[in-house]
Amino acid sequence: MHAIDIVLIVAVVALLIFALHRAIGTWTGQRDCCSGSKKTAMKRFPKVKVADTDESHYPYAADYQISGMKCASCADNVTRALDSVGRTWATVDLKRGVAHVRSKEPIDENSYSSAVKMAGYRLIS
Repeated sequence: MHAIDIVLIVAVVALLIFALHRAIGTWTGQRDCCSGSKKTAMKRFPKVKVADTDESHYPYAADYQISGMKCASCADNVTRALDSVGRTWATVDLKRGVAHVRSKEPIDENSYSSAVKMAGYRLIS
């Protein structure tokens, strides 16, 4: 085995360790899924099972443009954040960058904006 072979093996092993470290960070929610940057200010909301999915029970609705979503995981984070607001059912269209929010109470845009911001995204009215 030549010195160049050892250098190449060490370089490949170092790259694999780096890639594995980044992947584990993404899988555990410690890193952003898209950019790979560390998540420090973002909150991961628990998944909320919306029991009532009959749209007729939600007299109030609004659509909001959401900035910062890049993948299905981002859309899921925004959905969880919006669903965390009481008596709300949200769906997110990643392709259009739009969240459709249904509520049993009058729409409180500040609550939705705050939840989306805590998740690391921005609600644009």
